Amino acid sequence: MFTYVLKTLWRHRTRTLLTVTGAAVAMFVFCFVGSVQEGLHRLTTGSDADRSLIVFQENRFCPTTSRLPEDYSRKIKEVPGVREVMPIQVWTNNCRASLDIVVFNGADPQQIKSTRPLTLTEGNWESFAKQRDAAIVGRNVAQRRGLKTGDQFSIGDISVKVAGVFSSTVPSEENLIYTSLAFLQYTRGLDAAGLVTQHEVLLTDNADPDQVANEIDATLRAGSVATKTRRKGAFQASTLSDLVDLIGFAHWLGYACVGLVLSLVATTTVMSVQDRIKEYAVLQTIGVRPLRTMRLVLAESTILCVVGGIAGTALAMTALGIGGFAIGAEGATIAFRPSIGLAATGTAVSLIVGIAAGMAPAIQAATVPIVNALRQA
Repeated sequence: MFTYVLKTLWRHRTRTLLTVTGAAVAMFVFCFVGSVQEGLHRLTTGSDADRSLIVFQENRFCPTTSRLPEDYSRKIKEVPGVREVMPIQVWTNNCRASLDIVVFNGADPQQIKSTRPLTLTEGNWESFAKQRDAAIVGRNVAQRRGLKTGDQFSIGDISVKVAGVFSSTVPSEENLIYTSLAFLQYTRGLDAAGLVTQHEVLLTDNADPDQVANEIDATLRAGSVATKTRRKGAFQASTLSDLVDLIGFAHWLGYACVGLVLSLVATTTVMSVQDRIKEYAVLQTIGVRPLRTMRLVLAESTILCVVGGIAGTALAMTALGIGGFAIGAEGATIAFRPSIGLAATGTAVSLIVGIAAGMAPAIQAATVPIVNALRQA
């Protein structure tokens, strides 16, 4: 009786279209919120977040306020459990939360190549390593700013030549611009000769991150600048603390979207059942069992919800894939990326909500008294 269900939906095509559109919009928002949450989870968890340390100036937040001696890297290397140290100079155009934050990371080109999971999609490493003012640009930044290899890019006091565009297996990396350390240190207006923003520490396989962090701070306590060393994931979570709270609140927005779909589809299905109450009585009269009547109504609500949900989810995945959206604060960025898991979640939620929305109307249609229903005008 699938054809019968489709004809029933087509009979009130305007109502059907509006319901599907409403479900699509709600699931679009649900997937966007889910993408932000996934981005935050990727940024603060995983091997890179747990097995790397960030040495930052104590009681400092925005990268422009942290100024550590570059030669701290020599002392950090002597701490047991440290495999490699990469001094990094960070510059950002905005320390506050922004959807178009630009973050420069200055480091040794060879260390960038060996420690970062980057793949150049344009340009080459040789040009980046040889030219002092060269930069490689993350795919998302290049997309938002319309940059390609060979372009000159300027923001604030910084002007670089794009030597390449890269992609990365770590989505947040694609929102960064990498330059040489010396370039950022000696750029006019930054006044950072011999200084860096932070030291990134890579650990050996058997090292305890927390123990090594404490030893690094103890070793540098006698230095000119006090430090605070944390796991990379914890450091980024602390940096984005305001955004973490906001994203936590947005989590309820996702639930509200699910509730909206449930209410919308349930209302449409109830209206459909009430409009055809005599029809369901006739079906029972000719021998259609109540269970089959329930399945017919559930099929209607499920089709409405699944079609709208898949449309909204597909649109969200397309927008996330093309847009390269990200939000950042204080030099750390959260990338919004589509994922198979997010698409599967959107589809599964649509299916479950469709069944739940149709349950009450289905019971009503299956238990309607035949005589009373046939007497209705």
